[in-house]
Amino acid sequence: MAGVRQAARTPDYVLGAKGYGQRFGAEAADGISDILIGGAILPSILHQDPRYYYQGTGTTRSRLGHALSSPFVCKGDNGRWQPNYSSMGGDLASSALMDTYYPQSNRGAGMVFGQFAVSTAERELSGIVQEFVLRKVTLHAQKAK
Repeated sequence: MAGVRQAARTPDYVLGAKGYGQRFGAEAADGISDILIGGAILPSILHQDPRYYYQGTGTTRSRLGHALSSPFVCKGDNGRWQPNYSSMGGDLASSALMDTYYPQSNRGAGMVFGQFAVSTAERELSGIVQEFVLRKVTLHAQKAK
């Protein structure tokens, strides 16, 4: 992602090795903070399991709906489906932290909520890939049903 952002010249770091390093560090900080907050801290506090659960059966439409809703619903420790405050909170917190180390020209509420929207879209895409692609290319997955 740092290479893609370098080519797109976003955020507004300098070009060259120094700018690439800054982008690489920012990408690492974004990912690590999201994993820590949304995948460890909030799930522990809120008693949620924000992982994706493979549906595998039903119509293509129902499976697509399941994949697209995964950033918004998750299983609680009680086994019931509930709002996925862990993932959404992790994405929002990570986006807000990003606002502290990005260049001044790339800060503000618009950037925070824009990055939150991108993170949510990435989770939806990840759900689609997990639901429709990974089982077909993973060895022994069919036997493990």
